[in-house]
Amino acid sequence: MNTIQSSLQEFIHHCKFEKNLSLKTLKAYQSDIMQLIKFFLEKNYPMEITQITKVELRDFLESISTLKPKSIKRKIATIKAIFNYLEFEDKIILNPLRKMRIKIKESKQLPKVMDIQEIRKIFKSAYARNRKIVVMNSYSYLETLRNIVVIELLFATGARVSEIANLKEENINVSNGAVTIKGKGNKERIIQICNDESLKILKNYHGLFYDKIIKADGFFLINRLGKKLSDQSIRNIVKALKHAAGIKKHITPHVFRHTFATLLLEKDVDIKYISSLLGHSSIMTTQIYTHVNRAKQRQILFAKHPRRDFSMIDI
Repeated sequence: MNTIQSSLQEFIHHCKFEKNLSLKTLKAYQSDIMQLIKFFLEKNYPMEITQITKVELRDFLESISTLKPKSIKRKIATIKAIFNYLEFEDKIILNPLRKMRIKIKESKQLPKVMDIQEIRKIFKSAYARNRKIVVMNSYSYLETLRNIVVIELLFATGARVSEIANLKEENINVSNGAVTIKGKGNKERIIQICNDESLKILKNYHGLFYDKIIKADGFFLINRLGKKLSDQSIRNIVKALKHAAGIKKHITPHVFRHTFATLLLEKDVDIKYISSLLGHSSIMTTQIYTHVNRAKQRQILFAKHPRRDFSMIDI
């Protein structure tokens, strides 16, 4: 008997070895399907995959209807993926979701960004804390140095927090500033760090942490235990630095990514280049950054609006 539980293992194996999906995606798939299995067990619904219909799946969707639209969409995508796989492998005749019309309305929210003054405050605070420590080999000095490197990399590359955490020594050329980032679907993109101060701090960090980096399987960012810095640790570092800078706004590593894109757009960088830098598979994903903040909007309209070209004073 082919159950949803046994099918899950086959599907994960397929995603891992045939589709070569990332560990993060595999964990998300497994979590979503386990939630479905738990619901079926609680409701005493059939676990045999050929007996699962849109009736049971509709009940499951109703049970998760209170979640955020983005979470619901992800779970639906996961369920579609496993049933598409089962249909392709001839384990079922037809994906039951094909007979369901599912529409999830997701409110469009503009990304949260920092202005250049807030960015400057965070950098100034991080550098000041490091310069106060005179003993270069002390843990406090090394920790504050690493924290500077974290925000330098976030702001210089616009990369996702997982992409920053997974950077290895081989991915960062501290001589010329080329950073090779592995994005979603293991797609690689190269971001060039051109700022001299940023390169200097990366070289300093690389020199002082080199032995630790080698011992940590080559991961570039290291925690106090000499292991790879986790995604959550990077979030905690950003949170601590924004508090130290006296900023009340909710700031995460992803806000650095949004800020990177928005500030480049305000500098008149073509959106197709920004899309490439962010590692977006479609320029449509990048379109959200085409909003203009109020300060920039006022600046543009004050300087560029055609109403400036004529006056009624002399009439």
